[in-house]
Amino acid sequence: MRLLGTAAWRDRPNPHFDAAQPHHTPTGFQNLDPAARRLRDFRRWQRERRLKGPPPPPAPWLADWRTASDLAWLAQNRTAASATWIGHVTVLVQMGGLNVLTDPVFSERASPLAIAGPRRYLPPGVTLGELPGVDAVLISHNHYDHLDRASVRALDRRSGGATRFFVPLGLKRWFARLGIHNVTELDWWQQARCRGVDFHLVPAQHWSTRLVFDRNQTLWGGWVAAARDFRFYFAGDTGYDASIFTEIGRRFAPIDLAALPIGAYEPRWFMEPQHVDPWQAVQILQDVGARRGLPVHWGTFQLADEPLHQPVEDLARAMRAAGLDESVFRPVRLGETLRL
Repeated sequence: MRLLGTAAWRDRPNPHFDAAQPHHTPTGFQNLDPAARRLRDFRRWQRERRLKGPPPPPAPWLADWRTASDLAWLAQNRTAASATWIGHVTVLVQMGGLNVLTDPVFSERASPLAIAGPRRYLPPGVTLGELPGVDAVLISHNHYDHLDRASVRALDRRSGGATRFFVPLGLKRWFARLGIHNVTELDWWQQARCRGVDFHLVPAQHWSTRLVFDRNQTLWGGWVAAARDFRFYFAGDTGYDASIFTEIGRRFAPIDLAALPIGAYEPRWFMEPQHVDPWQAVQILQDVGARRGLPVHWGTFQLADEPLHQPVEDLARAMRAAGLDESVFRPVRLGETLRL
């Protein structure tokens, strides 16, 4: 009975299925590129990791890669566009009079378990309690380093349910089970408005799962937040697909700031379909027509085989190779605010 029940759950019909949408399937969702629809050999990767040993430790400078945030300024600011890197992919963006938070993860581990799984190397640059009131939260997908149960519950309770969560298809039910109901669920290229700011869910090349048998039952994506005088793009997690990013650029460029992932990319044979490397992140910056980039998804959780400090060193090489001024897409310290 248990096996039968599990199989039935795994094959649960997709209630959002639309045969006209190429990323929909009868039981979930899929990437646009057929070559990226199959997860590579995870067991082979784990065997190779055991043979090679753990990734090299972070460079000593990373232990001091943080700065004190101007919390008073963040609390009173409602006019200037700004972005504060909190850690991993969590960014506080102030735009259009709103405080917007991306993929909030404030917990010690990116894991369903409190005693196991990737552990945070550095604490958040701004604690959850230090945040100004959060108006909107953008969730890219349901992996544990992007969707943290304790963090979203705390944000909802802190605001008395006033914080609005924007999520990809399939995740509204997960939030409802937590008692969080101020949730807007969107498909790729759909949009919703919150107090004068438009939030668009845009495609990404990735996948989803939280449990053993729920792979790709919920959608993944990036977000474009568009106010009257400022546009912000948050890519979430993604592999590189030129057709996705050139289309985002065609629809939304110029983008004032793009938060782009640069870490968790080694080994390439395994990570390439799901995580861009710094060279591909630079290409995305150009594809989407972003004036400035903010590197994220590095320096916080050890998720792949490169050391935690390597992404920013490779990013500098990638920027030089592209002939771009490194200040256009430079790493910021934890807690640092870009005033835009």
